[in-house]
Amino acid sequence: MKWGIIATWRMAKEGVEAASDMLKEGGSSGDAVETAVGMVEDYPLYKSVGYGGLPNENCEVELDAAFMDGDTLSIGAVAGIKDYKNPVSIARRLSEERFNTFLVGDGAEEYAHKNGFERRNMLTERARKLWEKRVKEIREKNLSPYDGHDTVGMVSVDSMGQMASATSTSGLFMKKRGRVGDSPLSGSGFYVDSNIGGASATGLGEDLMKGCVSYEVVRLMKEGMHPQAAAERVVYQFTRYLTEKSGKAGAMSVVAMNNRGQWGVGTNVEFSFAAATSEEMPMVYVAYPKGDKTVCEPASEEWLEAYTKRITSPVE
Repeated sequence: MKWGIIATWRMAKEGVEAASDMLKEGGSSGDAVETAVGMVEDYPLYKSVGYGGLPNENCEVELDAAFMDGDTLSIGAVAGIKDYKNPVSIARRLSEERFNTFLVGDGAEEYAHKNGFERRNMLTERARKLWEKRVKEIREKNLSPYDGHDTVGMVSVDSMGQMASATSTSGLFMKKRGRVGDSPLSGSGFYVDSNIGGASATGLGEDLMKGCVSYEVVRLMKEGMHPQAAAERVVYQFTRYLTEKSGKAGAMSVVAMNNRGQWGVGTNVEFSFAAATSEEMPMVYVAYPKGDKTVCEPASEEWLEAYTKRITSPVE
């Protein structure tokens, strides 16, 4: 049986590699996405997820995460949780509950504490310096405060045909306290059904929440559409619809995989992602829109080197 995993952004590559090793050995899709997302959450230089995630306007790191089991359609999610490591694991634990599967703020933190999850200050010195720099820029240059909404989202199918999806994010940089985007919302930020496939979105949550983007991609795959065609149709049709409605549409990217391990991507901006299957080694790709199509190309060495330099450069 074939297996596969696809994830948003270059930051997921090391997690995708680890997940691929698990899937090769017959590991489950649920364990694969939890492990891979957890690796992104733990790396302090990935500034839009987990430890080192960018703070809200009060310099607090509030995290959102979700997990979905494609066999049972069970979902667990947390939003606005502070000072707990690996919110994706908390979300997965919640997915095993019958009731109260989406918890926010203090309630999510109380659940995490009672269930033995590790407490940790998720604000790094680097993230604090970036926050201070942005506060200064807003004051001196009258810049918009908002930036950084790069959710890590994944979809996987294992050799038994079981599928899972997971997301994790710190949300908009300098967001209002308590702000939640699409990432933990079923059907919008993610959706997976082992009988069909799954999808996960990243971009401007305020716009992605206006439609059930991930669910719509899965629905089109159910009708027989290839993940690539489904992701493209949803992203471009919805981008046009939002523009007609309000005059603008924010950044929007979707990764998708069906239960045969075939994958696809739709995006209205330049976007990177990582994917691996039983037939394809883990690789980072760069995608960009061209008309109503999305072009996906392996990331060049120059692109990868520039990425590394960008995320490791000191905060000035």
